[in-house]
Amino acid sequence: MESKRGIEKILIAAPLYPPEIGGPATYVKMLEAELPQHGFTLTVVPFSALRTYPKVLRHLIYTFLLLKKAWGKDMIYALDPVSVGLPAKVASVITRKRFWVRLGGDYAWEQGQQRFGLTQMLDEYTQKKNEAPWQVRALAAVQSFVVRGAQKVVVPSKYMSRIVSTWGTAEEQLAVVYSALHPLPVPLDKKDYRRKFGFSGPVVLSAGRLVPWKGFKELIDVVDQLRKQHSDIKLLIAGDGPTKGELHEYIAEKGLSSCVQLLGRLPKEELGQYIKAADLFVLNTAYEGLSHQLLEVMALETPVVATDVGGNPELIEGGVSGYLVALGDTQQLRARMHTLLSDAQLQQNFAQKARSRTELFTSEKSVESLINLLRS
Repeated sequence: MESKRGIEKILIAAPLYPPEIGGPATYVKMLEAELPQHGFTLTVVPFSALRTYPKVLRHLIYTFLLLKKAWGKDMIYALDPVSVGLPAKVASVITRKRFWVRLGGDYAWEQGQQRFGLTQMLDEYTQKKNEAPWQVRALAAVQSFVVRGAQKVVVPSKYMSRIVSTWGTAEEQLAVVYSALHPLPVPLDKKDYRRKFGFSGPVVLSAGRLVPWKGFKELIDVVDQLRKQHSDIKLLIAGDGPTKGELHEYIAEKGLSSCVQLLGRLPKEELGQYIKAADLFVLNTAYEGLSHQLLEVMALETPVVATDVGGNPELIEGGVSGYLVALGDTQQLRARMHTLLSDAQLQQNFAQKARSRTELFTSEKSVESLINLLRS
């Protein structure tokens, strides 16, 4: 078990690891940079090196690696509830180590949306899990088993805490540690990037994985309607994903190729330049645990319109640092976008308030919250 001095030596089970891109990889990088300065010793076991093996075999090998590395550690900290979470849970039981797990969303629901034909959004699915495809129910059983057996379940928002509480976890297990903002490197001014990209009229930007719940098709329709009031409006969508081909066809069918563009997946530096150049960022999503993308946009002082779902209201104060709109209310979305595009002073007010709000989500605050948990 852990030493009398408390938790000092931590074994981290990481699904992604730099130079891979993704939330867990960024999180590990932050922990490796910060925690040793406070007396903690970290050992990271990346799962990525085993992805070439068949599924069952790679999880068995990963469990063995965790068992091998766990001796002499005080705790095992898994950064997802299934791919590394289950092996980490098994290793913690065998070696009798404390076990924590961190998660950013509902893995079973996300896989159901992408692979198993699930169409319900997360809140509805949470109330009707027994109606989900058997593959989703199996994954949900695994992640519930893992989190119920953890001493602490670290989540990035109060919204995700409410979701995970329905998995059979106790209130004292759950800990909200807000994700940290990692600012994008954008050294120039807005006018410099608008000149670089040749922007003259109003530019709306959205970004994210191209999946159904992000609402890109509905946003395209709204921008099409806004052309009546803003004839030279452009919509840019950054990201890649399974609905890319479908969106390309939809844009062509509606004859919007001149004003709607799919940018594909962009390097972080270039994405930051597009964010800075845009007049408005829209996140028309049906689900967010806590959006790193919104934090990046807020830090770059680009005004935001986002749906009032998931962790979005924990970032955006409606009518103060951005607009929040009801999910599926395209009339309200269109009205809020038109208001912002027509009022430069309101854009500036929202942008400044949003920039100030990001000070609540610094790496220092995130690490401090985690350290307080580890020492409690």
